[in-house]
Amino acid sequence: MFDQTEANEPRNDLGDWVLRGGIAFAFVLFGVDKFPSGPGAPWVAFFAQIGIGQWFRYFTGVIEIVGALLLLIPRAVTAGLVLLACTMAGASVIHVFVMGHPANAIITGAFLGGLIVFWLTRRDR
Repeated sequence: MFDQTEANEPRNDLGDWVLRGGIAFAFVLFGVDKFPSGPGAPWVAFFAQIGIGQWFRYFTGVIEIVGALLLLIPRAVTAGLVLLACTMAGASVIHVFVMGHPANAIITGAFLGGLIVFWLTRRDR
C-alpha cells in the first residue's frame, strides 16, 4: 500500500541545504537577539528572572549562533544539531521548573522536536 524508500536512495542535497539554511538562519536570529542590553530588552529581564546572571544570556546567544553556523558545515551538522537541541531542552526545563510557566515550554519543545526529527531524517547519510 505504501511505498518504502530504499536506504540507498540518493538524498536531496538541495532540500537538505534549504532546511539546514533555514534552521541556521532562525537560530542566528535567536542568538543575536540575546545581545542587546537596552532598558526595554526582554531577554535582560528574562535572564534576570532565571537568576544565574547576564553572562548566561550571552553564553546562550553564542551557543545558538555557533550551533547554527555548524549546521552550514556538512561534516559538523550533527554537532550543530546537538548544541541546538541541548539549548532547546535546557530552555524547556527552565520554562517549566525555574520560571514556572510550563505552557511556554511548548515553543522550545517544538523546536527541540523539529531538530530531533531533522536529525532522524538525515542520520543514515
